[in-house]
Amino acid sequence: MSGHSKWSTIKREKGAKDAARGALFTKLGNAIAIAARSGPDPDMNFGLRLAIDKARAANMPMANIQRSIDRAKDKSAAQLQEVLYEGYGPGGVAIIVEAATDNINRTYPEVRLAFSKHGGNIAEKGAVAFQFDRRGMIRVDSVSDELTLQALDAGASDVQEESGESLVYTEPTDLAKVRDALKAAGFAIQEAELTYVPNTTIEITDEATAGKIMRLMDALDDIDDVQNTHVNFDIDESLL
Repeated sequence: MSGHSKWSTIKREKGAKDAARGALFTKLGNAIAIAARSGPDPDMNFGLRLAIDKARAANMPMANIQRSIDRAKDKSAAQLQEVLYEGYGPGGVAIIVEAATDNINRTYPEVRLAFSKHGGNIAEKGAVAFQFDRRGMIRVDSVSDELTLQALDAGASDVQEESGESLVYTEPTDLAKVRDALKAAGFAIQEAELTYVPNTTIEITDEATAGKIMRLMDALDDIDDVQNTHVNFDIDESLL
């Protein structure tokens, strides 16, 4: 899972740039609006609670968060669709793109263009997804045997250490239970989300290929409708 965790770290660093230009708030607002369709109370709707927590972590104003929740009552939120695109990038790396859109006829060409313009190609449904597992992922600002034991006792399937943090993986249905158990135990939860974890990773050691891949990922992230990206590559940090 190292490829996933490193990409998760890179995306967090890139998030500062997105927040600075306001694009991140648009993406977070759409995620909240979609989640709120299952209920406006975060205490009863875990998906909404996750979306709000992510927005708060990005310093999204509470007024913006509430407006996004309220959108679930109007037509603009009802028209939003969650769409999954799959493709391959330079070096044969596999990429899953999650989008939220009110116009697939706008979003699909933008995603396809990003792939083709940067040495990749969009693939048929199912051509890439089989290389990933759907998992819950909790990032904890702690590394200890106690955390590992608590997480496993709560139902986690794996715990990995990375850069002074712990990545706790769960089955999708156990994410809420494990997150709440760790929070109740006093651990600092940095983020919790449902994600796609690659079964195997491709090591990228060539600087030119690494550059092409990162330009593709930047192009995908620059699309307003793109909510998240998941990859199976592991790039040597010295190449970034």
